[in-house]
Amino acid sequence: MACRIGELVLKCRDLEVLARFWCEVLDFVELDREEGVYVEVGPREGFGGPQPTIFLIRDDAPKNGPVRLHIDVNPTDRDQAAELERLLAAGARQVDIGQPADASWHVLADPEGNEFCLLRRRLDPL
Repeated sequence: MACRIGELVLKCRDLEVLARFWCEVLDFVELDREEGVYVEVGPREGFGGPQPTIFLIRDDAPKNGPVRLHIDVNPTDRDQAAELERLLAAGARQVDIGQPADASWHVLADPEGNEFCLLRRRLDPL
């Protein structure tokens, strides 16, 4: 028997901003909340499906340096360039963490500066 990733936990200062952002990026919905404490977002079918949920926990401490674990996302219904434009419009920003100029991926940050990568390869939607 093995484990499965059920949820990813992300500390943040502004629960509402990050919940909206990650719902837009991943086509997720809000699943649960305790006002001012946490918001859980995930696929419409809820917790336990093929995708993990994202559990956002309120934390007022500033982000200190790059995260050691980050999320990689892949486009599903458009090419990488079009998906990059969509993510930037949703509130992501491009960041330089020392990646090669000709990298096949884009390093982005969510509205609170948490890095994630947009990969080139398209995946089938779930």
